[in-house]
Amino acid sequence: MTRTIIAANWKEHPVTMKDARRLFDATMRAAVASPQAEVLVCPPAIFLEELAARMPRGARNASLGAQDVFWEEEGAFTGSVGPRMLKAIGVRYVIIGHSERRRVFGETDAIVNKKVRAAYAGGLMPIVCVGEPPEVRRKGVAAARRHIAQQLARGLKDVFSRGSHESGARGIIVAYEPLWAIGSGKNDSPVDAAAMAAFITSSIKRPSAKVLYGGSVDSANVREYVQLKEIDGALVGGASLVAKEFAALIRRSLAK
Repeated sequence: MTRTIIAANWKEHPVTMKDARRLFDATMRAAVASPQAEVLVCPPAIFLEELAARMPRGARNASLGAQDVFWEEEGAFTGSVGPRMLKAIGVRYVIIGHSERRRVFGETDAIVNKKVRAAYAGGLMPIVCVGEPPEVRRKGVAAARRHIAQQLARGLKDVFSRGSHESGARGIIVAYEPLWAIGSGKNDSPVDAAAMAAFITSSIKRPSAKVLYGGSVDSANVREYVQLKEIDGALVGGASLVAKEFAALIRRSLAK
């Protein structure tokens, strides 16, 4: 069964473990109640190990993801968390190249490439984020596509090439996040987002690739996106921090 992927990116929220437990437990109840959805929760790294222990038994449609990963397994890299560390505590997915990592922390496509390769080598499924900034979008769709094609070419360089240790990877998830829509309350039109998702899929040339839409997604608009065959789910930010809202988002993503 192909499930709709709903990925919750908590970013730097919440502040306390108590609140993280409460939000996670509510999210898991919503996931268990919606087995047709694949629910991924990506909390701050400090909460991952404890939340892994709280994963409900039998919740085969729920998984933990990390918000970032370093490209080295271990070593003198202060503040870094490697892929094997994440895998060892039950993490299955990792967000790589989120627009905030690129904008705030200066991550480049070359860094994204290192992290993607490390994620595969460490047994994690990457969720690779791409998207055009406002100044590119203003130049038109063709310019936006060129920008994203370059991000994909550089970020996935040699990842699936014959002979590379990542070439046997079963698939990849790409999150399309138009930067002008993130946190703005202005989401991309579903038709335009679907067209970009189709472009991403054709650019990757991996039959098992999945494309998520991320950009001011909430319970009111999620269905407009995921009902389109080109879009396999959503990467959700702010709406994932309110338990009732996120539960409603999951339900509505599955509505007929």
